[in-house]
Amino acid sequence: MDLMKSATRQQKNRFWFQAGFFALFVLAPPLDLFRFDLTQNHFFFLGQHWTLGLDAFMAGKIGPGEAALNLFLRGFLPIAVVGGGLIWAAWRYGRLYCGWLCPHFSVVEAINKLMYRASGKPSVWEKNPLPELQPNGTLRKPDRRLWPLTVLAALFFAFLWALSLLTYLLPPIEIYHNLITASLTPNQIRFLSIGTLLLFIEFMFARHLFCRFGCAVGLFQSLAWMANNKSMVVGFDRKRANLCADCNNACDNACPMRLKPRSVKRKMFTCTECAQCISACNQVQAQQARPGLLKWVEGLEAIPVVTGRDMNGKKAPIPVSTTRSQTPQTRTSAGFQES
Repeated sequence: MDLMKSATRQQKNRFWFQAGFFALFVLAPPLDLFRFDLTQNHFFFLGQHWTLGLDAFMAGKIGPGEAALNLFLRGFLPIAVVGGGLIWAAWRYGRLYCGWLCPHFSVVEAINKLMYRASGKPSVWEKNPLPELQPNGTLRKPDRRLWPLTVLAALFFAFLWALSLLTYLLPPIEIYHNLITASLTPNQIRFLSIGTLLLFIEFMFARHLFCRFGCAVGLFQSLAWMANNKSMVVGFDRKRANLCADCNNACDNACPMRLKPRSVKRKMFTCTECAQCISACNQVQAQQARPGLLKWVEGLEAIPVVTGRDMNGKKAPIPVSTTRSQTPQTRTSAGFQES
């Protein structure tokens, strides 16, 4: 039971990280923590006006040297620090930002869960329903009455995202005042309407597909991660692979990106390090008082995950999900293949 509680605790901690960052994403503009104001044509950062200082140069108040220094300190350096920090973190730890902070991915997971509760599938593109048997041993049957809630949630998050994006560009006080008093300008209405529609379509039908194939931030993180063979990655204890025989591929089913966590690293290119596969495996094995077969590894331990070979250089068997249907009462055997 301690193993199961530990797995649950990890996901609860991740939820609070996501919730906190989502709140920051929404509240940053009205609190002037960070936004770009189109009406003043400069950034606000931590309540202060953040300009490049070029107006003083154009007015002849400072020379070219000071203007170049301002451009470096206020423009290039912040971009380098933030971008470089994100790439370094991805090179070392993978797409942690995506799995633990990204306000888009938190919506992806929320809609995934609602859609699974409503239809038995986390996405309309999933070919087969996921097993009703959960990693903790409970059964969860689809309830079609939850479909309206799923659609409303996607619509709500789409509008909230569109509204938040608008406040990053125009004075938040003006936007919220106009919204509350129903006095939005035509351009504001167009932005909110088109933004909400596009985001609603994305939240209903794309979600993880956008994260995998359309997100530039995620792509650069994945490229940095793949460049480091010793970076943190989900490792699989192949010596105990036979224990997967009585599991219904709980780790595969838990992955919000629809990846196969027991695969080699190149097949996990878009892994967000959300650790849901690890938590699911821990919950399954905890019922037999056994440690899970998946865990984060790095350094030399990560090499077998990259190459698909054990420390002796031999190909290692990797379980893959089955293709036949799975009943909620039984756990089917996972097949094996060489990578």
